[in-house]
Amino acid sequence: MAHLARVVATAQRLARIEGARLDVVIPAAWLHDCVHVAVTSLDRPRASMMAGDAATAFLRTIGYPDECLDAIHHAIAAHSFSARIAPTTTEARVVQDADRLDAIGAIGIARCLMLGGQMGRILYDAEDPFAECRVPDDRVSSLDHFYTKLLTLAATMQTVAGRAEAERRTAFMREYLDQLRREL
Repeated sequence: MAHLARVVATAQRLARIEGARLDVVIPAAWLHDCVHVAVTSLDRPRASMMAGDAATAFLRTIGYPDECLDAIHHAIAAHSFSARIAPTTTEARVVQDADRLDAIGAIGIARCLMLGGQMGRILYDAEDPFAECRVPDDRVSSLDHFYTKLLTLAATMQTVAGRAEAERRTAFMREYLDQLRREL
């Protein structure tokens, strides 16, 4: 729930800056992860489409305006990194950026390390912690996840406001990695 609340708050800020419709952005942000598919599941790339289906079905049952449902579905389906669905509306771009922003910066570092531990990953490869002489593998090391995904997210931002925030958060992650390098 904390992830959802952060994504909603970020999406609202981005929506106001980017001129996106809040009647689409807010329900899409709250419901973007309403279907959980394990990271290891073969259905993982379809999870956001399944969430879009479930969210719009739910919204229909509570009488949410029909004219918003397709846009909400698209925003949810396109938010996912693994689904590789290009966002075609401002609202979808905002929701995608808000979700990705939650994966970087201080909260992103915390999430990466927490989830890595939960998944049984080691913190770092003792012989080459920063993957300087090997291909990073985030299935093994949490620190490698910075190189396989987190440091690349700023380049995927869809909105001007999202890109600016992603650059700030990525700079923070690079500072963290520099400090970690000094400590190791």
